[in-house]
Amino acid sequence: MPDHVLVTGPSRSGKSEWAECLAAQSQQPVIYIATAIAPPEDTEWLQRIEQHRARRPPEWELRECPHGLAPLLRELPSNACALVDSLGTWVANCLEQSQDQWQETVTELLASVQGCAAQLIFVAEEVGWGVVPAYASGRCFRDRLGELCQSLSPLMAAVYLVTAGFALPLHKWAIPLKRLGSNRDLLP
Repeated sequence: MPDHVLVTGPSRSGKSEWAECLAAQSQQPVIYIATAIAPPEDTEWLQRIEQHRARRPPEWELRECPHGLAPLLRELPSNACALVDSLGTWVANCLEQSQDQWQETVTELLASVQGCAAQLIFVAEEVGWGVVPAYASGRCFRDRLGELCQSLSPLMAAVYLVTAGFALPLHKWAIPLKRLGSNRDLLP
């Protein structure tokens, strides 16, 4: 299995730049998978998309994928590095799904990641560090994204937390909770 990577962090932390750096260092053709939907009336959002576009090398292939991420991952060539930016936007695009539909979507995505021959780099937002949202869709988004990142991280060779322009290699310094189970001997 290729060395998949998850890069997570708060807004404007540098997570996309770090993921782009990792992709550039992969020595493989890069496929940039953009999950955003660009409504023409939202000029601020379009400016954010343009900032990402301007940073990318012109030889990187762009694939826009606001919904069907799992099928796209299954189609990737084995000699590529695919950068998915971002999981938070993708989760937001899927908020209309029922909980059962969402579970099927996540199961399909995890299977696609496990079977993907290309190297994958995921960017994900950290949104659960603040107050609990007062509205149901905000809580649903936050919970789905957090649970998705926890489900993806055991499939990753590396997990980075990026904050204030610094990338912390969690896979080297942290204890993965999935390993703890009932074995409390791992606690410091």
